[in-house]
Parts: sequence; structure tokens; C-alpha cells
Amino acid sequence: MAAPVMRHLTSVPSSFIKLQILPQSRSFFTLSTPRKKKRFSLVTSFSVMASATKKVLVPIANGTEPIEAIVPIDILRRAGAEVTVASVEKQLQIEGVHGIKIVADALISDCADTEFDLISLPGGIPGATNLRNCKTLESIVKKQAENGRFYAAICAAPAVALGSWGLLKGLKATCYPSYMEELSSHTIAVESRVQKDGKVVTSRGPGTAIEYAVALVEQLYGKEKADEVSGPLVMRPNHSEEFAFAELNSVNWTVTSKPQILVPIANGSEEIEAATIIDVLRRANAQVVVASLEDTLEIVASRKVKLVADVLLDEAAMQSYDLIVLPGGLGGAQAFANSEKLVGMLKKQRESSKPYGAMCASPALVLEHHGLLKGKKATAFPAMCNKLSDPSEAENRVLVDGNLVTSRGPGTTMEFALAIADKFIGRKEVLELAKKMVF
Repeated sequence: MAAPVMRHLTSVPSSFIKLQILPQSRSFFTLSTPRKKKRFSLVTSFSVMASATKKVLVPIANGTEPIEAIVPIDILRRAGAEVTVASVEKQLQIEGVHGIKIVADALISDCADTEFDLISLPGGIPGATNLRNCKTLESIVKKQAENGRFYAAICAAPAVALGSWGLLKGLKATCYPSYMEELSSHTIAVESRVQKDGKVVTSRGPGTAIEYAVALVEQLYGKEKADEVSGPLVMRPNHSEEFAFAELNSVNWTVTSKPQILVPIANGSEEIEAATIIDVLRRANAQVVVASLEDTLEIVASRKVKLVADVLLDEAAMQSYDLIVLPGGLGGAQAFANSEKLVGMLKKQRESSKPYGAMCASPALVLEHHGLLKGKKATAFPAMCNKLSDPSEAENRVLVDGNLVTSRGPGTTMEFALAIADKFIGRKEVLELAKKMVF
């Protein structure tokens, strides 16, 4: 069999953003000021261990960018933080951009008297505006700054919220490219993918969200914990390089109009993977149906983010799709594998020579388990690759083999979704989409 063809998606031009290459021994953010050396006694070390649990607030609103909210929630919870997701709306459920629905843990009014170690504001428009206009949140974040505790924001939120509240004065900060002029009226605007100055961390957009989240872990817990958490994410080793997907047995994924795509979710699905796939493919103008395998539309994902599907699987099964794509997450993948209806849909998809795909645990636990990888090359989460009958191409971050597409983990999800979009809408449009997401 011929070697896979690498389909490169050109990285964003340097005139758009300046990228800093961070070797493994370096921090995950650009530092504006040198760190002071600290000496730790044995007593101090034990006290740090005793108070290791950190409290984090992530406020959300209608119009919040889901990737920028969910990625930090997921990754900070992986690090052991106690993360409270708080709605600034009158109800717990919000609808983010691209129609992704999230259910908060609390209302922002419930959090007014709580002391947090970190507050992280997601972007998205009008989400960032709705955060800015929430007086309760403004009071909480200003108190956070006055008390010398960490606060952070990404995308439009540094300019729209933190800047307008006067919380970036004299600091270096970054934000979404189209808000840089507004940001410069409040602070020293820089083009780093992630920027740290004092107690503040800022970042640029959906494509920098994982780097941003790992930088927040480093702020709270240190470099060792950040490295420990980032390893299983399968992050891109160098964000300044071109990203690509490998392709074998290339075929056209033809559609007559908007691609009709099914994304199943279940309790235990990986929320970064589910939200990113849905978000990116809707940006690519696909008609994405999110279907719950549970008895209710609301599911609880692997890191306890509560997502709301569009329909139950029974209703989703009443129509056909141009693509069925499975996010990972151990619990979610097991639920997929146990669903006769979903497995039947996948088998019909394969028999009809229509595209199907999976990532993380799902290629091994669902596709391989049910014979849906026969005659195909695939990849999966690194610890799951030994379950693949043919792991010969499993080192690829994203692999397309004819009508099958597979990928590895949370850190490869955006590449995975962009590869799918590339097959449906073409390279030129996908490059523009990647640029808009600052990927």
C-alpha cells in the first residue's frame, strides 16, 4: 500500500500573528516580567500540598464561544481544580455561538461571596459583551484583582470585558486579532498566542484555547503539573508549524448541498472533542445534528460539563447523513459501542460508502470492536492503539483512509474537524476558517 499523502493546511501568516516557539522546558505562556525565585521549607511544602485544591470561576453567557469556555473547564478539572461554571443569565442553560448549549453549575449571583483562586472569561460575541454588562460579575472580577488573585480572559473578552473594567492598565495583554485596536486603548497590546503579565493571562481565540488552559494550570499549580496535564491531551508539539492530515486511498466526499452531519454524545463523552467538532463544522456551514444516547437531551460529559443535544438518537435515526462522527471519552465511547441503533447506523453508513469517523477512544472501542475498521488504517488515543488490528499508521494525528477519518485526542480535535471540513468544502475555505480561529 502506498504511503499516506500529507495534506498540509498552511499555518497563519506571520503578518497576522507572531508565534513564539516554546520548547518543552519553557512555560506555556509569554512572560512579561521575570519570575522571582522562591525558597520553600519542608513546612511550606506540606502546607501547599494541604491547600492544593484551587477554586476557579468560569462565567458563561448567551453568545459565549463554547470552545473557549469548555477547554479551560475540562483542563483545569484534569489538574484537580474545583471549577464552578456560572451563568450570568437568568437561567442555568445558555446557548453559545453556533448553537451549542451548556448548563451551568450555578448562577453568578450564587458566587458573589466566594473567594476564587482564578477567574477565566471566555470570549465570543455577544457573549463577551453580556459578561461585561453583568454588574455582579464585574464586581467579582474587580475584587479578584484588588485582592491580588489570578484572572484571565480569551478572544474578545480581554478587550471587551477586562479592558473596559480598567483591569489591564499598564499590563501587556493579547486578544482576538480584530479587537486589538480596542485592546490597545486599555493596555499594552501584544500579539502573543498566550500572554502572562503579573496575575493576568490573556489569549487570542478558539485555536489558542488549549495553550491558554494549560497556561492557567501552570499559573495555579506550576510547570510540573502543567506538563503532567498536557501530556495526555496530545497537543501540537509546535504551534508555529504547518498542520496537516495524512490521507490514504483518497476519494471525494461529495454532497449536493450543506453536509448533513451527525454527532452523537452520551454521558462520559469528551467535552473538548464534542464541542470542537460541532463548533468547527457549523462554522464550515455544515448542518450538524447533535444526538443524545441518553433518555434526556442533557448529558454529563467526562469532566462534568453539561451539554444539551438537539435531539435524542431515536429521532436522529429517522434521517440519513453525509457523515457520522464520534467524539471520544471512555464512558461515551462505551455507550456508543453498546448502542445497537448507533452501531447499526454506522454499519449502514459504511455499506453505503458514506464517510464516517471517530477519535480518541472511539476508533478502538466502537469501530474496531464492531468490525468497522476492516481493511482500513486508523489512529486512536495513544493508550488505545494496541486495540487496533492494524496500528501501522496510528502515529498520525489525523488519518483519512477513503471514507474513514480518525484522530487521537483532545489536542488533535481542531485538526480533525478541519480535515473533515477540508474534505467537504475544500482547502481555500478551510485555510480561511483556520485563520479566523487563530489556529
